[in-house]
Amino acid sequence: MSSHSNVAEIIVETLAEAGARRCYGVVGDTINHFTDAIRRSDALEWVHVRHEEVGGFAAGGEAYMTRDLAVCAGTCGPGSLHFVNGLFEAHRSGSPVVLIASQVATKDAGIGFPQDVDPRAIYSQYSVFCESIVNPEQARRMTALAAQSALANNGVAVLVVHGDIFTQTPSQDLPFRAHRFDPIVRPNAEEFVPAVKQLNKGGKISIFAGFGCEHARSEVMALAAKLNAPIAWTSRAKDFIEPDNPFEVGMTGVFGLAGGYHAVAECDTLLLLGCNFAWGQFYPEKATIIQVDIDPQQIGKRHPVDIGLVGSVRDTCLALAKMIDEQTDTRWLDSCRKQYQKALTHDAHESRDDTLIHPQELTLALNAHAPDDAFFTADGGSPMVWMLRHIRATGRRRTLSSLVHGTMANAYPQAIGIQKAFPERQVIAMCGDGGLTMLMGDLLTLKQEKVPLKIVVYNNSSLGFVELEQKVEGLLDSYTDLENPEFDKLAQVMGIWGRRVEESHQLEPAIIEWLAHEGPALLDVKVNRMELVMPPKVEAGQVASTALYSTKAVLNGRMEDVVDLVKSNFFKR
Repeated sequence: MSSHSNVAEIIVETLAEAGARRCYGVVGDTINHFTDAIRRSDALEWVHVRHEEVGGFAAGGEAYMTRDLAVCAGTCGPGSLHFVNGLFEAHRSGSPVVLIASQVATKDAGIGFPQDVDPRAIYSQYSVFCESIVNPEQARRMTALAAQSALANNGVAVLVVHGDIFTQTPSQDLPFRAHRFDPIVRPNAEEFVPAVKQLNKGGKISIFAGFGCEHARSEVMALAAKLNAPIAWTSRAKDFIEPDNPFEVGMTGVFGLAGGYHAVAECDTLLLLGCNFAWGQFYPEKATIIQVDIDPQQIGKRHPVDIGLVGSVRDTCLALAKMIDEQTDTRWLDSCRKQYQKALTHDAHESRDDTLIHPQELTLALNAHAPDDAFFTADGGSPMVWMLRHIRATGRRRTLSSLVHGTMANAYPQAIGIQKAFPERQVIAMCGDGGLTMLMGDLLTLKQEKVPLKIVVYNNSSLGFVELEQKVEGLLDSYTDLENPEFDKLAQVMGIWGRRVEESHQLEPAIIEWLAHEGPALLDVKVNRMELVMPPKVEAGQVASTALYSTKAVLNGRMEDVVDLVKSNFFKR
C-alpha cells in the first residue's frame, strides 16, 4: 500500500487484496485511469469483452464457481447500464461480484450532462451494497466494504465513482480491508424440540434440499441415513446433492421427474433444507413441513410451514441428526427410488430415425464424453432442462444456468468467466440458438482472449421453450421461428473451430473431435424442434390446451406440425 496511490490504484489494490483476479468490461472515458491502474497491476487482469452484459455474466460465472470475488467496470451512462442483466443474474444466483460504475465528472453531475445516469437508482434493487465514493479519503474504506458485502452476502456490490475522483490522492489512507467469515449458526436447544418430535413420529419422511446445502453435503447425507429419507433437490442443489447419493430421487417441478415429485408431494413430513423452491403447486397438500434456513425471512416465504428453524443447513443438520431417533423402515425410500429410476430410463430417448437427433440424445453423449471435472453452463429454456436431467454430477463436475433470474443468453458468457478462472479444465456451454444469437458478438472474445471454451448449439430454429409454452396454453406458436446462419461457418470466419451435425450417426465422432480441440470450438447440432419437455405431473388443463393447439393447427393448415409433434415424441424407440 503506497501513501501516494490515487483512488484508481487504491481500488485495484483493495479488490486484489480481497481475492479478485479479473475485471470484465469495455474500456472508455470515465474509467480510463482505472483500467490504466489495472494495466500496471500484477494482481488484477482486465478481460476485454465486446458487450458489458457478457462481462456481467462472465464475472458472475467466475464468482459462482470460485466463491471468490470477481469485478466488472463500466463507463458512465450506457457502459454501466449494459451490465444490468448480467449482474442481476449474478446477484440472484448468489455470486460475489463488485461493479465499479463510473459517473460523469463531479462538476458535470446533476445538470443533464451527456451520459449522466445515476446507477444507484437501478442497481439498488438487486445488490447487497450500492454506494458512491464522494471524496478520495473514502476510497479504500468504501471499496473494502463493497468487497466484504459481496463476499459475506454472496451478491453484487456496486461502487459508483465519478471519473475525476479516480485521479485524486487522499491526504490520509487508512488500511481498511475486506474480511471473510464462516460462523456457526444454528437454533437454540428449545427451538429443536418440535422438529425432533415430528421426525420421531416416523412414517413417510422426505428431504427437499436446496442451494443452502452447498457446504453441507455430508451433514445432509448423515441426516437422510438416520431417517431413511429420500432426498429430492432443487435444480440449484444438483451439483452437491446428486453425486453418489443412495437417497437421490431427483428434482420435482417442471424440470423434474416422477421420483422427486412423488417424494415431495406424497410424504407425511417434508424437511426443507436451505430450499427456496418457488412453485407452490408442487408442495404437499397435507404434510407437516419443517423448514431450515439461515435467513429468517425465507421461512414460510414460498409455502406455509409448520416448524421453522433458523440456522445454516450444515450446523442445523449436524445437531438434528444427534437428537432424532433412527428410522429403520425403508419402504418409502424404496418406492421413491423405484419411480426415479424408471423416469430416468423413460426420458433418455434415442433416435430410430437417423435424420433426427433428440436433444436428450445429444445431452447424454455430452455426459458420456466430457471429463468428470468438466463445467457445464446452459441457456435458459430447454438446454437448461436437458442439462439438469441428463448431465450427471460427479462431485467434481459443476453446472450453472439462470435458475432464479430466468434470462436468455447466459450460457457461453458465464462459461467465459469460468474458463478464465479454470484454464486447465473443460468448460462446455450448452446454448440454444436463440440464446447464442442474442449475444453472438462476444464469440470474438473467445478468439481475442484465447478462451478454449467449447460451445454446443441446440439448433432447432426456434425459441423452443416459448413455443412449448404457447402450445400448452392452447395457442398457435407465433413469432418463435429463427432464421439462423450456419453457425459452424460463422465460427470459422471468427477464427474458431466449427462443425455442423445434422444426422444421428455423425454425433459421437463430432463430439469427440470437438472436445479434443485445443482452442475455442463450436459444434452446431440440428435437434428435434418438436421435443416435449414434460413435467412429472401433467395437469388436465395442459392436456386439453395441447389438444386445442392441435385443433387450431389443423384449422390453420398446419397439419404437418401436428404430425411432427406426434412422430417425434411417441415413436422414438
